[in-house]
Amino acid sequence: MKLPNGHRADLGTKIEDYALNPRHWEGRHKARVFDSVLGITQANREVLCHAILLAAENSEEAEPLGNNGHGDVYVLRFPLETPRGRATVLTVWIIRNGEDFPRLVSCYIV
Repeated sequence: MKLPNGHRADLGTKIEDYALNPRHWEGRHKARVFDSVLGITQANREVLCHAILLAAENSEEAEPLGNNGHGDVYVLRFPLETPRGRATVLTVWIIRNGEDFPRLVSCYIV
């Protein structure tokens, strides 16, 4: 299924503050993998941001996980290729109760 209102997806600051942040106590591991596998760092984060937003808007592969009490949760996996390499990126989204657009919750390479 398509991610509901994927064309209005909100990345917030998850990419720069968490997934690509080598100083974040938890995100630093994700940052290391994004750099080593795809060559994506905070310096070129727009590559990842653009790919995530394209997948959110266009992919037919969103998997609904149900409501976690805060909103409806979805998982979306998509392939990403850069000059450095190729990988599957997993994104987790929530459409909070009372909202009608998806917010990025997590992002990592599987």
